[in-house]
Amino acid sequence: MTKAEKNEARSVVSLEHARKSFGDVEVLRDISLSVNHGEVVAIIGPSGGGKSTLLRCLTLLERLDDGDLSYEGVAVARGGAYGDKNVLAQARQRFGLVFQNYNLFPHFSVLRNVMDAPVCVQKRDRSEAEEEARALLAKMGLAGNEDKVPCQLSGGQQQRASIARALAMHPDIVYFDEPTSALDPELTAEVLRVIKELAAENMTMVIVTHEMGFAREVADRIVFMDGGVIVEQGPAERVIDHPREERTKAFLAQREG
Repeated sequence: MTKAEKNEARSVVSLEHARKSFGDVEVLRDISLSVNHGEVVAIIGPSGGGKSTLLRCLTLLERLDDGDLSYEGVAVARGGAYGDKNVLAQARQRFGLVFQNYNLFPHFSVLRNVMDAPVCVQKRDRSEAEEEARALLAKMGLAGNEDKVPCQLSGGQQQRASIARALAMHPDIVYFDEPTSALDPELTAEVLRVIKELAAENMTMVIVTHEMGFAREVADRIVFMDGGVIVEQGPAERVIDHPREERTKAFLAQREG
């Protein structure tokens, strides 16, 4: 099946008419977004535009005030009313999340960071989980670092370890929240290379990023958010090179400047 055909398949995640406020500030205003199997979606926009809040709602770190959220056959929220703990547990099995600041357990070895959730949450065989964790770390260029603790790794190595940890759960979709914002340019390149490789393997991903060149190169679709709404979305090259909305044009011109 080609990537285009995969993108015609049913969505991995679907969000409809989502709203979220913090106090009197409405951060998400009637947001609807779906992501299909094998699709890479990059979310761009200015700080405070709602990008990270959107990701936190998709990954159940925040609750919607209103709207529908589903992961394929799992209806997580309807009209802002959430399913029970079993429904939420099912949904959490569907996605992985890579944070800005790694969020590795500092007192665990790198290997244990990757294999802990498959063993403790998914109840997988320990030896099988360890074998897969070692293979994922090798894929991330971290062979030989299994017994180190996170503080012994560079920022780029820690972020690649956190990607391995997300992949170890066999997620249907992986979310990245500004995965390179804490890294210098050399380490950024390491992490972006790994994400590009995952895209080439048809991993379904949503990436909040400020790296416009990377977004253009790796994403199938770009979503531009500002003021809590989706201002514009479309094929990556079209949105980056020929934006239609004035707010998108102004944002991209500022990034170039």
